Amino acid sequence: MAQATQEFGEWPLKRLMTEVCGSGHKSADDLTRAQATEAFERVLADEPDPTTLGAFWLANRWKRNTPEELGAYVDVMCERVEYAEPDADPVDCGANYDGKGRTAILGVAAGAVAAAAGTPIVVHSGDRVPTQKQDAYKHVLDELGVHTELTPADSADMVDETGFGFYYQPAFNPAVDDLFDRRDMMGVRTFVNTVETLANPAGASVHLGSFYHLAFAKKVVDTFVESEFHDLDRVLMFQGMEGYDDVRPGYTKVAEWDAADGSDGEGDAEDVGSEGASFDDFEIETAEYGMDLEEDDLAVDDVAADSAEITEAVLAGERDGAFADAVAVNAALRIYAGGDADSIEAGLDAAREVIDDGTAHGVLEAMREF
Repeated sequence: MAQATQEFGEWPLKRLMTEVCGSGHKSADDLTRAQATEAFERVLADEPDPTTLGAFWLANRWKRNTPEELGAYVDVMCERVEYAEPDADPVDCGANYDGKGRTAILGVAAGAVAAAAGTPIVVHSGDRVPTQKQDAYKHVLDELGVHTELTPADSADMVDETGFGFYYQPAFNPAVDDLFDRRDMMGVRTFVNTVETLANPAGASVHLGSFYHLAFAKKVVDTFVESEFHDLDRVLMFQGMEGYDDVRPGYTKVAEWDAADGSDGEGDAEDVGSEGASFDDFEIETAEYGMDLEEDDLAVDDVAADSAEITEAVLAGERDGAFADAVAVNAALRIYAGGDADSIEAGLDAAREVIDDGTAHGVLEAMREF
């Protein structure tokens, strides 16, 4: 509940609704950074009544958040996150927390392969998060016998000891985790579903995420630029299966951003955002890598259990075909994102090498022993 001594400014959510953002998706105004900051501070303090909070979340959804608003929301959240940075600088994989329900989660296997190839990986999720409450990273790791309910400090140690680290949302981001019941009652996604994936609990310099449409990747890049907390060097995002951070078979759009402006690294914020020279997008085709994949090839009946079984078999070199190819290309993208390969093709070569020589399965065994 709200602290009796906590003080806010002049913008309770009801006033924001009536004077700024609550008039509908065509006529609503955007919030200033100061207004967005105060609004989310009130939300995380449990200050608004449930009706007002729900209306505010829906108003944000209708009018669509700006990067300035999202940057403010991210910064308010990050002030409450318990950060634990490993000695390694991993790739932060910020998959959607509401999970997948039809196709295998390949990020655990891909992350282990990338880690074996020398690219440290961090993933993070909670239990079943609103609104879909499907399977996420935690559930696959649980099925594999990997400890997941870790403190942030233990998660950082896991990265340094194994190359792959899992951060548990209730431990590192309790303020957002405490919103579970209210978010669940909403029944639809809110901006919280976006900002929680950007928490970056390991303080990584590279973020890897996913999108349905390229416009969202641009918005995420501009959100990182607007954030006063984050200082990333690189963002790589792509069209993931079910919105998750698994590459879709066939055609996939990829968005790539580097903090430098493409020349001397001294450009203004507007030069280094999604409209600047440092932002690019390109397409990859799995068929170009000799992979005959379709999304139906990656469907499973029990996402957590089947994903764990597939992970074990691929890493042990006991399974080839569609799932092995999909793990390899997802690992390649992580290796490329981390700057340890200068192309997807080079990342694929590195991924296949560590699968073939057993190094990738060794990472999984180290994760279990941690």
